[in-house]
Amino acid sequence: MKAVRLHDAKDLRVEDVAAPSAPPAGFVNLQVRAAGICGSDLHNYRTGQWITRRPSTAGHEFCGRVTAIGEGVGDLAIGDVVSCDSRVWCGTCPACKSGRTNVCEDLGFVGEVCDGGFAGAVQVPARLLLRHDPELSPHVAAMAEPLAVALHAVRRLALPAGEPVLVIGCGTIGGLCALLLSRLHDGPLLLFDLNAAKAALVAEVSGGKVVSLDKDEIEKALSGSRLRYCLDATGSVQAIGRALDLLSGGGGLALVGISHGRLDLDPNSLVEREIALIGCHAFAGELPEAVSLLTKLAPSLQRFMEVLPSLDMVPEAYERLLRGESKALKTIIDVAD
Repeated sequence: MKAVRLHDAKDLRVEDVAAPSAPPAGFVNLQVRAAGICGSDLHNYRTGQWITRRPSTAGHEFCGRVTAIGEGVGDLAIGDVVSCDSRVWCGTCPACKSGRTNVCEDLGFVGEVCDGGFAGAVQVPARLLLRHDPELSPHVAAMAEPLAVALHAVRRLALPAGEPVLVIGCGTIGGLCALLLSRLHDGPLLLFDLNAAKAALVAEVSGGKVVSLDKDEIEKALSGSRLRYCLDATGSVQAIGRALDLLSGGGGLALVGISHGRLDLDPNSLVEREIALIGCHAFAGELPEAVSLLTKLAPSLQRFMEVLPSLDMVPEAYERLLRGESKALKTIIDVAD
């Protein structure tokens, strides 16, 4: 079968590999239907930061159809269509035992510690799979994982009713956060991105208002109300620093982007204005809710995506996405149906 495998930083190859063997106890084989390229995939390709196996089939955002089931898997049947959790947690460390599997002390991700979904078929632990509506487009079903990431970030920010919020970054996660906020929150939604086309698309889909990172402009957009809450989906230390300057006291800044570099921060600026700095890592228990939202959000999610017809196009798509040449928020690959 065909698979897209990461051999090292900047070394991504489309290769023919053996199909998965019969699944052992607790595991399931899937025919992959569709998969998404994530910003963390690009980061790993560019830097090699999380490469633990060489080579490894990439891809942690995908959906598939069950083709084989190992012993002890009683809640899935051959033919079921499922979305996949990306997290591989140990279940035995103090974090896992306390229910915080997203900060497992030995946490890994599908596509890194085990082969992922950029292939015709994949073998994964059954505990990672959730059924979805069989009528749902596989392109949409493949977005369950990033939608769960966005839902976790929105919930971590814990916005009070009616409060304005600024989303910095209109890539996949920022766009999904804005979409969720437009459905789950009743306060004004502001958006910023250096890419005007992406910001405009997210604004059109979410009903948010595009602004610059200028305090006077933001206050004008809010008719004089104060901005106390922000979500950064860029990881840019410059954007994070600017967000902290923009926020009035008594709110919070949620960080969900992958950062490069270090932030020059005076802790007194947080203490004196009582601003919470909130880290958001992957997701906790949000995946089932994200899957349940897919059908309702499908029209909006489809507006965010571009679809590649083949795994053969993935290496070129990585380079194109790193150059910032895509107008879409999410690149989905058709694998099989």
